[in-house]
Amino acid sequence: MTAPPTQLSAVLLVGSLKSSSEPSSSELLGTQVLDAMKPHGVTGTVVRLADHDIKPGVELDMGPGDAWPTIREQILGADVLVLATPIWMGQPSSVTKRALERLDAELSEADDEGRLRTFGRVAVVAVVGNEDGAHHVCAELFQALNDVGFTIPAGGGTYWVGRAMETVDYKDLDETPEKVAATTTTLAANAAHLARLLKSQPYPPA
Repeated sequence: MTAPPTQLSAVLLVGSLKSSSEPSSSELLGTQVLDAMKPHGVTGTVVRLADHDIKPGVELDMGPGDAWPTIREQILGADVLVLATPIWMGQPSSVTKRALERLDAELSEADDEGRLRTFGRVAVVAVVGNEDGAHHVCAELFQALNDVGFTIPAGGGTYWVGRAMETVDYKDLDETPEKVAATTTTLAANAAHLARLLKSQPYPPA
């Protein structure tokens, strides 16, 4: 009899510029990633970054009122980080970039064996927008996440972009495009597979 898979956890950081009181295409695609991970034994939580006072800076804690330390605990407590962002002016959103800046502090943090605390954690990306640029945004996020210690699986990005100069949002579609759904399914399977491998066989000591 096959043993049940090791249970994993994921945290979704939503980089929408809107608070959670408003619908978000980024959150929709991000939660679709979480849903696609469920059959692989992954449970997920959602953090809408715009709901929190994340102070500017590159330290673990930027002082009174800074919401990042609590968010950081959720990131380090999860096996998979899902980073979902809209495209604005061809770039990841400003709140997404704020999160990346705060993750820069992880470069100074190590476990008892000298590994970054982010080592062994998987990161994937979900991008939505109404203009071309999804590949560019994925490339920016992949580099930054890998630079601070996360591992990117094969097919680690899923995205949707509408036709140029139109106003249809991902959340307004009648159904998820077949290609997007298939890409998200593959991303979820690969992310869970890699996270489970890294959990059972950690990176070697530094």
